[in-house]
Amino acid sequence: MDKVSFHKQIVRKVVEKIAKLSPEKEGGIENQLITDDEHGHYLYFGVGWAEENSGWIYASFIHVDVKADGKVWLQHDGTDMRIAEQLQKHGIPKSDIVIGFQAPAVRKYLEGYAIS
Repeated sequence: MDKVSFHKQIVRKVVEKIAKLSPEKEGGIENQLITDDEHGHYLYFGVGWAEENSGWIYASFIHVDVKADGKVWLQHDGTDMRIAEQLQKHGIPKSDIVIGFQAPAVRKYLEGYAIS
């Protein structure tokens, strides 16, 4: 299995595992998992009306992209699960993980992680 396919498989596994920890629906909020292996996009988010007259909610919990070069871009981690560490535990090296939600100037100080 090539690196890109392996990384997609791991990212999917980690995101699905985290999504299973939450109910599919809480009140008016529906939690949705989107996995797009073809394009390398993995998202888990909540959407809906929190309570009557309280406003529309669209909240991203997780957003990870696997790029054509095999780099895994952690675009958003709105959990306490430390997704970058979860990816490492499943075999993706730090050097292939980009903490995308950090500015490039900050990424160079994140020991072992890819800058881009």
